Amino acid sequence: MLRIQGLDQFYGQSHILRDLDLEVPTGTCACLMGRNGVGKTTLLKCLMGLLPIRGGRILLDGRPIERLATEARARAGLGYVPQGREIFPLLSVEENLKIALGARADRARRIPERIYELFPVLREMRGRRGGDLSGGQQQQLAIGRALVLEPRLLILDEPTEGIQPNIVQEIGGVIRRLNADEGLTVLLAEQKLPFARKVADAFAIMEKGAVVARGEMARLDDTLVSEYLSV
Repeated sequence: MLRIQGLDQFYGQSHILRDLDLEVPTGTCACLMGRNGVGKTTLLKCLMGLLPIRGGRILLDGRPIERLATEARARAGLGYVPQGREIFPLLSVEENLKIALGARADRARRIPERIYELFPVLREMRGRRGGDLSGGQQQQLAIGRALVLEPRLLILDEPTEGIQPNIVQEIGGVIRRLNADEGLTVLLAEQKLPFARKVADAFAIMEKGAVVARGEMARLDDTLVSEYLSV
Protein backbone atom coordinates (compact mmCIF):
# COMPACT_ATOMS: atom_id res chain seq x y z
CA MET A 1 0.00 0.00 0.00
CA LEU A 2 2.56 2.57 1.15
CA ARG A 3 6.06 2.66 -0.30
CA ILE A 4 8.70 5.27 0.51
CA GLN A 5 11.79 5.35 -1.67
CA GLY A 6 14.98 7.33 -1.07
CA LEU A 7 13.32 10.03 1.03
CA ASP A 8 15.50 13.01 1.99
CA GLN A 9 14.44 15.89 4.23
CA PHE A 10 16.33 18.86 5.67
CA TYR A 11 15.75 21.40 8.43
CA GLY A 12 17.87 24.26 7.17
CA GLN A 13 21.29 22.70 6.64
CA SER A 14 20.55 19.71 8.90
CA HIS A 15 19.98 16.48 7.00
CA ILE A 16 17.14 14.83 8.99
CA LEU A 17 15.87 11.98 6.78
CA ARG A 18 18.58 10.23 4.80
CA ASP A 19 17.72 8.18 1.71
CA LEU A 20 14.96 6.52 3.73
CA ASP A 21 13.13 3.45 2.43
CA LEU A 22 10.01 1.96 4.02
CA GLU A 23 7.14 -0.24 2.91
CA VAL A 24 3.83 -0.85 4.68
CA PRO A 25 1.87 -3.62 2.93
CA THR A 26 -1.91 -3.53 2.76
CA GLY A 27 -3.61 -4.90 5.87
CA THR A 28 -0.58 -4.75 8.15
CA CYS A 29 0.01 -2.80 11.34
CA ALA A 30 3.58 -1.51 11.29
CA CYS A 31 5.30 0.24 14.18
CA LEU A 32 7.97 2.86 13.55
CA MET A 33 10.42 2.77 16.46
CA GLY A 34 13.56 4.52 17.62
CA ARG A 35 14.93 6.86 20.25
CA ASN A 36 13.88 10.50 20.48
CA GLY A 37 15.23 12.65 17.68
CA VAL A 38 15.80 9.96 15.04
CA GLY A 39 13.20 11.44 12.66
CA LYS A 40 9.99 9.49 13.31
CA THR A 41 7.69 12.49 13.61
CA THR A 42 9.45 14.22 10.71
CA LEU A 43 8.79 11.19 8.52
CA LEU A 44 5.09 11.09 9.39
CA LYS A 45 4.73 14.81 8.71
CA CYS A 46 6.43 14.33 5.35
CA LEU A 47 3.95 11.56 4.53
CA MET A 48 1.10 13.99 5.15
CA GLY A 49 2.69 16.87 3.25
CA LEU A 50 3.12 18.96 6.40
CA LEU A 51 6.87 19.19 5.79
CA PRO A 52 8.60 19.49 2.41
CA ILE A 53 10.97 16.81 1.19
CA ARG A 54 14.19 17.38 -0.74
CA GLY A 55 14.01 14.15 -2.71
CA GLY A 56 12.51 10.69 -2.96
CA ARG A 57 9.13 9.14 -3.68
CA ILE A 58 6.02 8.49 -1.61
CA LEU A 59 3.73 5.99 -3.32
CA LEU A 60 0.21 5.06 -2.21
CA ASP A 61 -1.02 2.00 -4.07
CA GLY A 62 1.65 2.74 -6.68
CA ARG A 63 0.51 6.34 -7.16
CA PRO A 64 3.01 9.10 -6.34
CA ILE A 65 1.59 11.51 -3.76
CA GLU A 66 4.67 13.49 -2.71
CA ARG A 67 3.52 16.52 -4.71
CA LEU A 68 -0.05 16.49 -3.40
CA ALA A 69 -1.31 18.97 -0.82
CA THR A 70 -2.18 17.65 2.62
CA GLU A 71 -5.92 17.83 1.92
CA ALA A 72 -5.49 15.83 -1.27
CA ARG A 73 -3.52 13.15 0.60
CA ALA A 74 -6.35 12.91 3.10
CA ARG A 75 -8.84 12.46 0.30
CA ALA A 76 -6.54 9.82 -1.23
CA GLY A 77 -6.93 7.75 1.93
CA LEU A 78 -4.45 8.93 4.58
CA GLY A 79 -5.77 9.54 8.09
CA TYR A 80 -3.37 11.25 10.51
CA VAL A 81 -3.32 11.52 14.30
CA PRO A 82 -0.48 13.94 15.21
CA GLN A 83 1.66 13.83 18.31
CA GLY A 84 0.02 16.01 20.93
CA ARG A 85 -3.43 15.38 19.42
CA GLU A 86 -3.97 18.98 18.15
CA ILE A 87 -7.71 19.05 18.71
CA PHE A 88 -9.59 22.36 18.77
CA PRO A 89 -10.02 23.05 22.49
CA LEU A 90 -12.81 25.63 22.19
CA LEU A 91 -14.93 23.52 19.84
CA SER A 92 -17.21 20.76 21.03
CA VAL A 93 -16.42 17.10 20.49
CA GLU A 94 -19.03 16.96 17.74
CA GLU A 95 -17.65 20.09 16.06
CA ASN A 96 -14.12 18.64 16.14
CA LEU A 97 -15.39 15.53 14.38
CA LYS A 98 -17.42 17.48 11.83
CA ILE A 99 -14.38 19.50 10.77
CA ALA A 100 -12.90 16.31 9.30
CA LEU A 101 -15.94 15.85 7.06
CA GLY A 102 -14.62 18.57 4.78
CA ALA A 103 -11.71 16.38 3.74
CA ARG A 104 -13.81 13.34 2.81
CA ALA A 105 -13.68 12.39 -0.83
CA ASP A 106 -17.46 11.83 -0.94
CA ARG A 107 -18.28 15.13 0.82
CA ALA A 108 -20.50 13.35 3.35
CA ARG A 109 -22.04 15.66 5.95
CA ARG A 110 -22.76 13.25 8.80
CA ILE A 111 -20.32 11.79 11.30
CA PRO A 112 -20.11 8.02 10.68
CA GLU A 113 -21.92 6.14 13.44
CA ARG A 114 -18.99 3.75 13.81
CA ILE A 115 -16.93 6.55 15.41
CA TYR A 116 -19.29 6.55 18.37
CA GLU A 117 -19.36 2.75 18.38
CA LEU A 118 -15.56 2.64 18.63
CA PHE A 119 -15.42 5.43 21.23
CA PRO A 120 -18.68 5.56 23.23
CA VAL A 121 -17.28 8.34 25.43
CA LEU A 122 -17.36 10.68 22.43
CA ARG A 123 -21.12 10.20 22.10
CA GLU A 124 -21.58 10.88 25.81
CA MET A 125 -19.47 14.05 25.61
CA ARG A 126 -20.27 15.26 22.13
CA GLY A 127 -21.50 18.62 23.44
CA ARG A 128 -18.50 19.19 25.69
CA ARG A 129 -15.58 21.37 24.61
CA GLY A 130 -12.52 19.47 23.47
CA GLY A 131 -10.28 21.33 25.90
CA ASP A 132 -12.38 20.09 28.83
CA LEU A 133 -11.65 16.43 28.07
CA SER A 134 -8.94 14.41 29.78
CA GLY A 135 -5.77 13.63 27.85
CA GLY A 136 -6.99 10.12 27.10
CA GLN A 137 -10.37 11.37 25.92
CA GLN A 138 -8.67 13.95 23.70
CA GLN A 139 -6.60 11.18 22.15
CA GLN A 140 -9.75 9.19 21.43
CA LEU A 141 -11.22 12.31 19.86
CA ALA A 142 -8.12 12.80 17.70
CA ILE A 143 -8.29 9.19 16.50
CA GLY A 144 -12.03 9.50 15.91
CA ARG A 145 -11.47 12.66 13.88
CA ALA A 146 -8.99 10.82 11.64
CA LEU A 147 -11.42 7.92 11.24
CA VAL A 148 -14.20 10.27 10.11
CA LEU A 149 -12.34 10.29 6.78
CA GLU A 150 -12.72 6.50 6.59
CA PRO A 151 -9.05 6.26 5.59
CA ARG A 152 -7.32 3.32 3.98
CA LEU A 153 -4.12 4.02 5.93
CA LEU A 154 -4.24 5.30 9.51
CA ILE A 155 -1.06 7.07 10.71
CA LEU A 156 -0.62 7.63 14.45
CA ASP A 157 2.23 9.52 16.11
CA GLU A 158 2.86 8.39 19.71
CA PRO A 159 -0.80 7.51 20.47
CA THR A 160 -0.03 6.49 24.08
CA GLU A 161 1.97 9.58 25.06
CA GLY A 162 0.68 11.05 28.33
CA ILE A 163 -2.34 8.73 28.43
CA GLN A 164 -3.63 6.92 31.50
CA PRO A 165 -3.18 3.10 31.37
CA ASN A 166 -6.87 2.20 31.07
CA ILE A 167 -7.28 4.46 28.02
CA VAL A 168 -4.05 3.09 26.52
CA GLN A 169 -5.62 -0.36 26.74
CA GLU A 170 -8.82 0.87 25.08
CA ILE A 171 -6.89 2.56 22.27
CA GLY A 172 -4.86 -0.60 21.74
CA GLY A 173 -8.06 -2.60 21.46
CA VAL A 174 -9.46 -0.19 18.87
CA ILE A 175 -6.28 -0.34 16.79
CA ARG A 176 -6.31 -4.14 16.84
CA ARG A 177 -9.99 -4.19 15.90
CA LEU A 178 -9.50 -1.79 13.01
CA ASN A 179 -6.47 -3.68 11.72
CA ALA A 180 -7.18 -7.34 12.42
CA ASP A 181 -10.96 -7.38 12.10
CA GLU A 182 -11.62 -4.63 9.56
CA GLY A 183 -8.40 -4.79 7.53
CA LEU A 184 -7.37 -1.16 7.99
CA THR A 185 -3.67 -0.62 7.31
CA VAL A 186 -1.94 1.14 10.22
CA LEU A 187 1.41 2.88 10.63
CA LEU A 188 2.23 4.14 14.10
CA ALA A 189 5.25 5.68 15.76
CA GLU A 190 5.52 4.36 19.30
CA GLN A 191 8.18 4.16 22.00
CA LYS A 192 6.38 1.94 24.50
CA LEU A 193 7.60 -1.52 23.61
CA PRO A 194 4.83 -3.53 25.37
CA PHE A 195 2.15 -1.56 23.53
CA ALA A 196 3.94 -1.94 20.20
CA ARG A 197 4.22 -5.70 20.67
CA LYS A 198 0.50 -5.95 21.42
CA VAL A 199 -0.84 -4.00 18.47
CA ALA A 200 1.72 -4.28 15.65
CA ASP A 201 2.70 -7.26 13.51
CA ALA A 202 5.76 -5.58 11.97
CA PHE A 203 8.41 -3.07 13.03
CA ALA A 204 10.84 -0.65 11.46
CA ILE A 205 13.59 0.91 13.58
CA MET A 206 15.02 4.32 12.73
CA GLU A 207 18.47 5.62 13.58
CA LYS A 208 19.96 8.92 12.34
CA GLY A 209 17.17 9.50 9.86
CA ALA A 210 17.18 6.08 8.18
CA VAL A 211 15.53 2.71 8.69
CA VAL A 212 18.23 0.40 10.04
CA ALA A 213 16.19 -2.70 10.96
CA ARG A 214 12.79 -4.10 10.05
CA GLY A 215 10.82 -7.30 10.16
CA GLU A 216 7.98 -9.15 11.84
CA MET A 217 7.36 -8.04 15.41
CA ALA A 218 8.25 -11.51 16.69
CA ARG A 219 11.80 -10.89 15.40
CA LEU A 220 12.31 -7.79 17.54
CA ASP A 221 14.79 -9.37 19.93
CA ASP A 222 16.78 -8.16 22.93
CA THR A 223 19.82 -7.39 20.76
CA LEU A 224 17.89 -4.90 18.60
CA VAL A 225 16.17 -3.42 21.63
CA SER A 226 19.50 -2.90 23.40
CA GLU A 227 21.23 -1.42 20.36
CA TYR A 228 18.54 0.93 19.07
CA LEU A 229 15.77 1.40 21.64
CA SER A 230 17.27 1.33 25.14
CA VAL A 231 18.05 4.66 26.80
